[in-house]
Amino acid sequence: MAARTPDLGFEPKGLFIGNSWVAASSGETITTVNPANGEMLGEVPLAGEADVDKAVAAAREAFPGWAALPLTRRAEYLIRLADAIDANAEMLALMDAVDSGNARSGMLSDMKWTSDTYRYFAGLVTEMKGETLSREPGHLNLTLRQPYGVVAKINPFNHPFRFCAEKAAAPLAAGNTVVIKGPEQAPLSSLKLGELVEKIFPPGVINIVTGDGRTGSAMVRHKDVQRIGFVGSVETGRIIAREAAEGLKEVTLELGGKNPIIIFPDADPAKAAQTVIKAMNMNRQGQSCSSTSRVLVHESLHDALAGELARLASEIPIGFPWLEGAEMGPIV
Repeated sequence: MAARTPDLGFEPKGLFIGNSWVAASSGETITTVNPANGEMLGEVPLAGEADVDKAVAAAREAFPGWAALPLTRRAEYLIRLADAIDANAEMLALMDAVDSGNARSGMLSDMKWTSDTYRYFAGLVTEMKGETLSREPGHLNLTLRQPYGVVAKINPFNHPFRFCAEKAAAPLAAGNTVVIKGPEQAPLSSLKLGELVEKIFPPGVINIVTGDGRTGSAMVRHKDVQRIGFVGSVETGRIIAREAAEGLKEVTLELGGKNPIIIFPDADPAKAAQTVIKAMNMNRQGQSCSSTSRVLVHESLHDALAGELARLASEIPIGFPWLEGAEMGPIV
């Protein structure tokens, strides 16, 4: 019998633009569904070009004031958001488990990674230094590091909250403002991030939109977006690289990894199998950037390793991802 979806105590309020909640200009929405039982979780706005334009305009308006803040003041904002994430970690983890199918235990780990990342970059703000070079008397060459301006962040479904929040930490620390796109398949926690942000950050510093590929394309092609970060598939990464090239934009692409484990003939097959299973990140169904999608094993260990892998895989607790003890849920 299917377990009922737990009450999240959350209803999507719209797109988060300039610390306000607004509906999509077209009125279009995306239905988000619990992949474990098929129950509808809610409707989120499908942002179009006009909505992306509003979000970028809000970020651009906020940029001068944010960039002009003393470094330690910007760091204070990042630390306050880290504290808010820690305070809401249980609910955020539950939300991601219900919306993405990832095991709640793994999502709790994601929350800790995210808050730690904000504290890490808060501690690095004074390390943004240029260089000086004097090649001859009376001359001084120097470099001065400046923020880009508006940075777009487009994120995948496998770490819904973590990537939406975490990937913005470095740009914010450097003085940029951001427009974040939550994942189409699991968008709820990205909007919950907006609820945390509106209590902490000045309007327009962080803006959050939801939508599909058209939304992401509008962000990439927008004339006032100076830098783009994307985590996702190779195919989509190629599209983004082509579209961004038209505007000579800086792009960072984190695409599909093919991480190998290499097992030599002197390895212990039992220990090697444990490492393979652990490295697959099964509490995210293996859908993780660092999951080991390849095992290169010496032929002398093949049969022993394969048998041990099958045994360990059969023991993984599979169930509704929000329930205690479940270590693997459905693929979203």
